[in-house]
Amino acid sequence: MDITAPAPDIKELHERIQRESAFVDSLFQQMSQVVVGQRTMIERLLIGLITGGHVLLEGVPGLAKTLTVKTLADCLELAFKRIQFTPDLLPADLIGTQIYQPQTQSFSIKQGPLFANVILADEINRAPAKVQSALLESMQEKQVTIGDTTFQLPRPFLVLATENPIEQEGTYPLPEAQVDRFMLKVKVTYPTREEERQIMDRMAGKDVPRVTPVINAEQLARVRDVVASIHIAPEAKDYMVDVVLATRDPEKAGIKELRGFIEYGASPRATIYINLAARAHAFLKHRGYVTPEDVKAVAYDVLRHRISMTYEAEAEGFTSEKVIAKILEKIEVP
Repeated sequence: MDITAPAPDIKELHERIQRESAFVDSLFQQMSQVVVGQRTMIERLLIGLITGGHVLLEGVPGLAKTLTVKTLADCLELAFKRIQFTPDLLPADLIGTQIYQPQTQSFSIKQGPLFANVILADEINRAPAKVQSALLESMQEKQVTIGDTTFQLPRPFLVLATENPIEQEGTYPLPEAQVDRFMLKVKVTYPTREEERQIMDRMAGKDVPRVTPVINAEQLARVRDVVASIHIAPEAKDYMVDVVLATRDPEKAGIKELRGFIEYGASPRATIYINLAARAHAFLKHRGYVTPEDVKAVAYDVLRHRISMTYEAEAEGFTSEKVIAKILEKIEVP
């Protein structure tokens, strides 16, 4: 069966996606005025935006992680807040606190910067675990609790975080529970030689170009509805499940080369996120149906932070990326 071709009953959906995804090209054009290259990073940020999934960007300083998130926020008619994570940051600096009012002998609530649509958690692993954990409730439940009162966060609510590699001095590894809250973990790499030259010409001694908004909250809600309706054939769904199950029991999946290398594999949350991310990836390509190539395109970013390697694997230099590559190579594509 050819699962790459749309079924007749989704033709109307496909045409709707063509209309609703028109903003994508405009957004890429706006962002390219500021950010040179980094197409994959921008695509992954858009996948998070249109699915409501939080995104973690990892890379050494100076690779335009913060600039890219800030530029994306400028392209959206949404409330944006940047939080610079530092070792002396407190949980109240994120969520807010109660303030005593002597005149009325009562407490009032001062809301923190988390009360926005798009949050840039800059250098998130520079802050200690108690601050990182303060994000857990907001990322998962879309709410925060200050004192005895629980507040719903604005919709949409999206955390886009940057972190430096944990080998760098002054960094704190993120708690596993928090890492799992991120839909995608994107590795940001150095630009090519040609891109490096463009960066130098564009940024040296000149003001950064300004961008104009191309989508608002109402349009984003409409986009999310249409993305949720994108067609996925049963065979493609089985393929997603097979890939995730192979991270838990590679021998059962017929990948004996990974024996003893995986401490524990991806949770069911990974299956959910691969489904959502593959739909969003198809949407960015202006398609109303998911192909196995969409699954492969997002698999690394969904799975790399959800696979724990054994000491034996680390000793042999076997990373989670290599595990994913081997799984995608061995699992039969429908």
